[in-house]
Amino acid sequence: MKLRFYKHWFLFALILSIAIATSLAYENPPESQEDIGFYSCPIDTSPLPFNYKKKVKNIIFLIGDGMGVSNVDAARIKACGADGRLNMERMPVCGLMKTHSESHLVTDSAAAGTALATGKKSYNGAISVDPKKKPLLSILEAAAKKGLKTGLVVTCTMSHATPAVFASHVESRNDQAEIAPQLIQNRVNILMGGGKEYFVPKSFEGSKRKDERNLLREAEKIGYRILETKDDLDRAKGDLVLGLFQMGALETVSPEPSLPEMTLKAINLLKENKKGFFLMVEGSQIDWANHANDPDYSIRQTLLFDQAVFVALDFALKDKKTLVLVTADHETGGLAVNQGKLNGEDLEIGWTTKHHSASQVPIYAFGPGSLLFTGVLDNTQVPCKFAELLKIKDFPCKK
Repeated sequence: MKLRFYKHWFLFALILSIAIATSLAYENPPESQEDIGFYSCPIDTSPLPFNYKKKVKNIIFLIGDGMGVSNVDAARIKACGADGRLNMERMPVCGLMKTHSESHLVTDSAAAGTALATGKKSYNGAISVDPKKKPLLSILEAAAKKGLKTGLVVTCTMSHATPAVFASHVESRNDQAEIAPQLIQNRVNILMGGGKEYFVPKSFEGSKRKDERNLLREAEKIGYRILETKDDLDRAKGDLVLGLFQMGALETVSPEPSLPEMTLKAINLLKENKKGFFLMVEGSQIDWANHANDPDYSIRQTLLFDQAVFVALDFALKDKKTLVLVTADHETGGLAVNQGKLNGEDLEIGWTTKHHSASQVPIYAFGPGSLLFTGVLDNTQVPCKFAELLKIKDFPCKK
């Protein structure tokens, strides 16, 4: 029985590796948000195997901004049919998470991200500061102090709320011009996304800075390699990489690097560190699609995010020392699947709001330590469990 298990494991890993090489990039860039032809549903829909090893070397934390349970349902039914599964749905451990902030029942991304990054609740708009506006240590910063390499990969601007909470501390999420320099001063090893507008001086066309600081030059002096194109990404090497592929958010229907491509590159750059790595990957625009109550946009962004999950799982299956955790910072739109056919045709999606909601969000986990994420959790528990698994003793969590 043991030999048969490992034989099946090897065949699965081989198929996954072949698939990953062919499914991440477009031969021709899609023309609209309605296109989901890039997505390949998992052929094997059985749950991935448990890994009971206790030691965790690496953590890949994937956050679908605004992604509720019904987002996952809608994307699965549309792309794979009612009986299919997304990659995240193959992860063998799942739970639910509460998302309220210190100040509001319905959180914003800044307060939700602060809880997920620091283990502490704060007011809406806070970027890793407490209610008295004092800085809070993030799990990424704690991991870096322990010698792990770190990375942030997003499709929004690099200084947007979710990436910001892991490596900066400001009173308001709106102060992206102050967040941007902190990201490089904190020496996050891998920074990939959009938002060059906050890294170039105000005299540069399209800049949103109010001063003449050139953060790209400052980053180069620190040792960062600057990436601006997909070719740059393909060739990238080194311990410090800053990839800014648009002035604003990434245009996810263009030939620029996709979220799964950036995720794969980030893992390859981080994985050689003997002490491990902590990588946060955000599907940023699921939230924007839900705010717009746009079902096609929402489904497409969820599927792009699930491709990044696919990349993380492929690495973790081979590495066996990597925890992969998928969740959301909050739910947006109050989305529900109201009607449709089993094959995904004539799908009817309804919304209750154009804003965030107080609904719980899903958690999916795979790899060592995954059993810690069952049941109903508060968002503050997530980074505390990360710290426990990484044996970080100085991370300030409630007992």
